[in-house]
Formats: sequence, structure tokens, C-alpha cells
Amino acid sequence: MGISEIAERYHDRGWVVLAEGIDQQTLAELRDSVTRISALEREEVVHETGGEVVRALHGCHRFDDVCARLVRHPRLVDLAEALIGDQVYVYQFKVNLKNPRVGQQWPWHQDFAFWSIEDGMPAPDAVNIAINLDEVHEGNGPLTVLTGSHALGVVGQSGSAASGDWRQHVSADLAHSVPADLAAELATKHQPEQLVGPAGAVAAFHPNIVHSSSDNLSADRRTVLFITYNSIKNVPSRVSRPEFLVDRDTTPVTKLAQ
Repeated sequence: MGISEIAERYHDRGWVVLAEGIDQQTLAELRDSVTRISALEREEVVHETGGEVVRALHGCHRFDDVCARLVRHPRLVDLAEALIGDQVYVYQFKVNLKNPRVGQQWPWHQDFAFWSIEDGMPAPDAVNIAINLDEVHEGNGPLTVLTGSHALGVVGQSGSAASGDWRQHVSADLAHSVPADLAAELATKHQPEQLVGPAGAVAAFHPNIVHSSSDNLSADRRTVLFITYNSIKNVPSRVSRPEFLVDRDTTPVTKLAQ
């Protein structure tokens, strides 16, 4: 599948899974980095509510060499620029972990709701690229997207003003979520799809697509790395959240030499 077909599917459906994932060496290096960073006591390491189980890692490209190289991977940068139609910079970098039996859900939401309300991002001219670091299956809390819902724009939100507490943006109790009854109604018109696949699989999804993920009820860890690339012409206007959540460096990404 060529880049033009990938772009067509992405803009039509709001998401696309690539035929080719990342290589095994890069995957192994990323998994090692996640293990090492998870053991650190840093503000970038977020835990599940009321416990010490790691829920997410943020801004790792700012201090980890493996992650810093990943965001400059030519295939990823070329993909982001093709889907957005512009030069890009790294707006967010995060790793969402769902540890066996205890990894908690992410409620229905749209990422652009956070970026516009909290940061003043002008338009959804950004893209999320997701990389499975573990196998993702229907039992360990896969991402579920409502196909085509990105075309609706921002839909009914439970919160419409900046929350002032970034922890509400990284927990199971999200500040800006789509009510469950509205999500259920949307799902009757927009086909739900689970983004399952092997470790190393790569997908892209639109900032406005309505999505969620369930608790991990299985014995298998579910780890997905997300890079959000933003257009250099779409820089947010009032960023106050920590730099590990919203990168202040808007310099266009320079691709690694192939």
C-alpha cells in the first residue's frame, strides 16, 4: 500500500494500520527503554490511581536516546508529513501501559478536545502514530475507534473549560470525555474497530476520532507508544501544561539519514 492509498484511507476512515511495522531491533530497544524508564522516579512516570503500577510515560524523546531517534525515523516522519500535508514537529510523546489484570481503561474521548481546550491548538492538523510494543489483543485493552467519527468535529464533551490539573488528562478519570451514552449512539453509525495486532505494528489515527480502551483483564501486558506530530503552522497559543506533556520545541523534525 503506497503513501497515497494510506492517506486516502486515513482521511476517509480516520485511522489506518500500516502493512509494515517497525523492525525487531528497534522494537527490542524501545521495550528496554520502557522497562528502564518505568523504574525511575520522575514526574514523567505516571501511575494508576491509588497505586504504584505504572500507567504511562511522557516526553521520553526529551531524555532517552532510543526514543529521540524514533521520532526522527524517516518512515514515521514521511508518514506524518504526508497525512498532515506540512512539515511537522513532535507535539506529544507518550507510552501507555496496561499491566496484566490492573491496567485501567481510557474513557471515550477525542484528543483534539484536550489540545484545543487546554493548549489552544488552532486546528486538528496533527496526527497520532501508534506503535505496539506488546501484542495487542481483544482481552488486554485494545484501542477502539469509531470509524469516520473524525469528520464530526468535536462532539459533546463532559468538560468544556481548561481543567487546570494535568493529572486529569492522564488518568482513568479524564477531564474531557465523550459521555458513554453519546459514544454508544455514535457507534450505531460509526463502526467500532479494535486496533489489535502484533508487537511492532504501526497505526495512525486522527485527533478528532472518538476512541477509548477497556481495562486489561488478561495476563498479558499491553504497551502502546504514541507520537503526536503537529503541523509547524498549527502551534498552540496558550500552553501551560508541563513540557513533558506538550513539547515547546516546534522546530521541524529532521529525519535520520537512511
